[in-house]
Amino acid sequence: MTYFLLIIAVLLSFVFVIIAKPKRKEGLRLLLAFSGSFLLALTLFELLPSVYEQSDPKIIGIFIMLGILLQIFLEFFSKGAEHGHVHLNSDERNFPWLVFISLCIHSFLEGIPVNQNNDIIYGILVHKIPIALILSIFLVGSKISFISGTLFMVFFSVMTPLGSFAASKFDFISNYSAPITALVIGVFLHISTVILFESSEGHTFNIRKLTAIVLGTVIAYFL
Repeated sequence: MTYFLLIIAVLLSFVFVIIAKPKRKEGLRLLLAFSGSFLLALTLFELLPSVYEQSDPKIIGIFIMLGILLQIFLEFFSKGAEHGHVHLNSDERNFPWLVFISLCIHSFLEGIPVNQNNDIIYGILVHKIPIALILSIFLVGSKISFISGTLFMVFFSVMTPLGSFAASKFDFISNYSAPITALVIGVFLHISTVILFESSEGHTFNIRKLTAIVLGTVIAYFL
């Protein structure tokens, strides 16, 4: 059921964009702000305390920093697609392989903590929807072929469940779950904070954005 939710959320977002062809982005910015605060709060409330209980705090801190640096490195190739800013040329006909590979690595890592903390699935799910919508809007509006765009979204949808599946099957991941989860925490911290500061024009706060952020935090607290 967990795997199905992650896959269907991305694919339905893609289908919605194909059918509705949305133009306005204000609602997406608010959804991004909500998803960023929700993911950040769940990371702080659920993942962070558990990894510090399992291992040496300094080791955990090192892996969190490595996760932040890893995400910064991935964004050189993904052009910021993980946090809703697709800085790509819509006239480009070639398939964006670097974006695709970077997003797949990011999505695979997202799935690793799911087995040990079921609540984080909601944060990932809420994070996936606006990102999938923004990616879909770009792919539908670009000159990349429809088949290539569809395959892009299908593979993107299965990478997080694949990460969760790998975490449940491979001893290496389970044996080093604390540092690997700390690495993912670093990725989440970077992504969620960037979303919070980039989800409105001019990087300014307004009452609707603030409401979305507070709402995301409160809901995460009561999960």
